[in-house]
Amino acid sequence: MKLYIAGHNGMVGGALVRRFQNEPGVELVLRTRQELDLTNQSAMDAFYAAEKPDVAIIAAAKVGGIHANNTYPAEFLYDNLAIAANCIHGAYRAGVKRLLFLGSSCIYPKHAPQPMPEDCLLTGALEPTNEAYAIAKIAGLKLAQFYRKQHGVMFHSAMPTNLYGPGDNYHPQNSHVLPALIRRFHEAKENGLAEVAAWGTGSPKREFLHVDDLADACAFLLKQDNPPDWINVGTGTDISIKELTELVAETVGFTGKIAWDASKPDGTPRKLMDVSKLTTLGWSAKIALRDGVHRTYASFLAEKANGTLRG
Repeated sequence: MKLYIAGHNGMVGGALVRRFQNEPGVELVLRTRQELDLTNQSAMDAFYAAEKPDVAIIAAAKVGGIHANNTYPAEFLYDNLAIAANCIHGAYRAGVKRLLFLGSSCIYPKHAPQPMPEDCLLTGALEPTNEAYAIAKIAGLKLAQFYRKQHGVMFHSAMPTNLYGPGDNYHPQNSHVLPALIRRFHEAKENGLAEVAAWGTGSPKREFLHVDDLADACAFLLKQDNPPDWINVGTGTDISIKELTELVAETVGFTGKIAWDASKPDGTPRKLMDVSKLTTLGWSAKIALRDGVHRTYASFLAEKANGTLRG
């Protein structure tokens, strides 16, 4: 099986490479951003025609936290729309047998029922702080669904919750909450600071999935004969940002004060996935949050030491 992983240098793509690289009978097809521009339709068509992969996993995306999404909405919408359209349409034209498109839990309405079931999609307004990214991901999900419906191809999607793990982006402004906290507390500890500022009130609740669990879920879904058009991938449990912040501080070894800045946005009040569909199929997450955060901090230190830290 020739397996194309789009975005293999990202956190999710890296986890997929780790998952599949030693799988018997699997040949990985990989291209860097410099080798293949996924926003260029003719380049994507030429790539698919030349390589003819059997299966494609679309893990490439322009990603970032609240600040990045708020600051660059045009790029987040355009780039992610182009990636989804070119990767999915190109795969269809080239006769790719199976495609798995990776979305995000932010596709669901801001005030969706908790936990969020798959069928609450498009039933309410999106969270404004990441609306551009969410719209692009909804378009990709729907594109895969309609190619399957109209042309009979096995194109389907997985919607992961908040992800973390090796290869994350630790940029001080443009990263997601967990890597941002790891960096902030690590630097505070290194610099002997007595206090660390944290955004918002700490009351919102979030669900976190280790990226290696997501990769395992993708492998599981690719073996399903008739998977849902899209399916939630998460742990089914959540934690308050305050508790998460304290967990990261403890993991890093920061013993100072945490000062909450309520003038900064909290984002969505709660985002918990309903993972009953995936659990019923027979898959559930294996890496507990405390263990995952410890592993991720170890990866952060290793990446920092060898010069591969992103951000």
